[in-house]
Amino acid sequence: MKRTDRKSDCAINFALETFGDPWSLLIVRDIVYFGKNTYGEFLGSAERIGTSVLAHRLAVLEKKGILSKSLSKIDQRKEEYHLTAKGLDLIPLLLDLTEWGAAHDPRTGASRKWITAIRTDRNTVIKRTQDIVRKGGSVLGDFDRIVNK
Repeated sequence: MKRTDRKSDCAINFALETFGDPWSLLIVRDIVYFGKNTYGEFLGSAERIGTSVLAHRLAVLEKKGILSKSLSKIDQRKEEYHLTAKGLDLIPLLLDLTEWGAAHDPRTGASRKWITAIRTDRNTVIKRTQDIVRKGGSVLGDFDRIVNK
């Protein structure tokens, strides 16, 4: 049986219990970096998450207050997921993970320009990314507005 009680009051433990599995952060990444918002878009990610795992992770992220769900304005048959204020607060963590991964993975797909922007003006990149994602944009779709403003 899966443990449901808190292991401790440690801040790192709380964070890991909230979004500490790899799939949860990849869903948040897909929203922030690629502007994905629907179940089908998440399924299309390169990591190939399984349908039952995706459904479970979306439900957990919504329950934990990281995501909110609403009907699509374009297609009322689809639900869209968006980061809440709590979810937007994960953007600095994603940038740190991006920077760390780019520094240690010789095959990284991270843009050098993006990594340089994170390293040289982290606070501005965080604020611009949060503002753009809050309005429905993404890093990929609004790259120049984030790094060149």
